[in-house]
Amino acid sequence: MILTAAEIQDILPHRYPFLLVDRIVELEPMKRAVGIKCVTVNEQFFQGHFPGRPVMPGVLLLEAMAQVGGIAMLYPEEYRGKIALFAGMDRVKFRKQVTPGDQITLVAEIIKLRGLIGKVWAESFVEGQIVAEAEFLFALSSS
Repeated sequence: MILTAAEIQDILPHRYPFLLVDRIVELEPMKRAVGIKCVTVNEQFFQGHFPGRPVMPGVLLLEAMAQVGGIAMLYPEEYRGKIALFAGMDRVKFRKQVTPGDQITLVAEIIKLRGLIGKVWAESFVEGQIVAEAEFLFALSSS
């Protein structure tokens, strides 16, 4: 299943400049999602991170990964309108910098869901090389 940016906005509450997923290219609701983020030099955060040597902030890379996990969790109709809030992060590793011109492939897999609490394992790749990985704990909340 493929989702466009407009369809992603039907699921996630995030909007510019904080929506960090351009497209979903694979989706198995409540199991797994694969998203794409095209990084351009026009990203607002590059103005200050870092002038003359732009690098995507790691925290925004984690947020993009989490948004893909959120799409997998929030796609079913019974979860629409809820917000996936961070409850924790574990096993976070940054392996490579992300810079303008990179296309990030974001892979998120739901490894546990109990009630309104979920655990997601996510990885991000540029040109097939892993750039970051993390385990996220989410709490689903009504908006």
